[in-house]
Amino acid sequence: MSQLEDVCATLKALLKQQHITYKMLAEQLAMSEANVKRMFSLKQFALARLEAICTVLNISLSDLFVLVEQQKKKLSQLTPAQELELVSDVKLILVAACVRDGWLFDDIITHYTIDKFECIQLLAKLDRLKMIQLLPNNQYKVLIAQDFQWIPHGPLEQFMTKDGIATFLSKPFTEENSFRFYIRGTYSQTSIDIIKRKLNQLKKEVAQLNQEDAALPLENRQHIGLLLAMRPWELPHFQKLRKN
Repeated sequence: MSQLEDVCATLKALLKQQHITYKMLAEQLAMSEANVKRMFSLKQFALARLEAICTVLNISLSDLFVLVEQQKKKLSQLTPAQELELVSDVKLILVAACVRDGWLFDDIITHYTIDKFECIQLLAKLDRLKMIQLLPNNQYKVLIAQDFQWIPHGPLEQFMTKDGIATFLSKPFTEENSFRFYIRGTYSQTSIDIIKRKLNQLKKEVAQLNQEDAALPLENRQHIGLLLAMRPWELPHFQKLRKN
């Protein structure tokens, strides 16, 4: 993620935290709402405009840059031992997924068969794994990045491949908000690099949307699974027809 993308993501998160909409920000900046949306969409901020936004947020420019650096220091990958501990307890990995999505303590114990004492213990384990910072009154601060990465071929990837992805693909994609599309082609290396870059950008945008929506009540959100995958591959039926 570029520095401007980091700044934009942090500003969006701060606006969400303070319940400031683009319309409200536009009024404070004496701009149209459309221009404010365009500014964030293009990630183009004049220094004076950036300072004005910080004033609305009641922070200084230096405060903003400190927050940007703090966001960049979030945990992006666990050690093999940490991943192994996480997947050894399905309730632990469930709570880890919930806190990453911004669920409150009461949300977790209301929607899943996890009692209050057990949930506190699970949160304490996540604190020990440095995935969250446990705070008083069962509050917590998330220390894992939204674009958190599995270790290639590590315990988390193996767990998801065995128990997640196969099930995800096995059922028809006919429900509301479901979508499946497979495309194949024969591409140059330049085109392959472009596709990879666009998929990586989409992954970051999806992660950012998840972070922004964490501020919404749970009843206004829905569990969604999104799988992005590409590799050199040809249908086995086609391969059988190749000349040696």
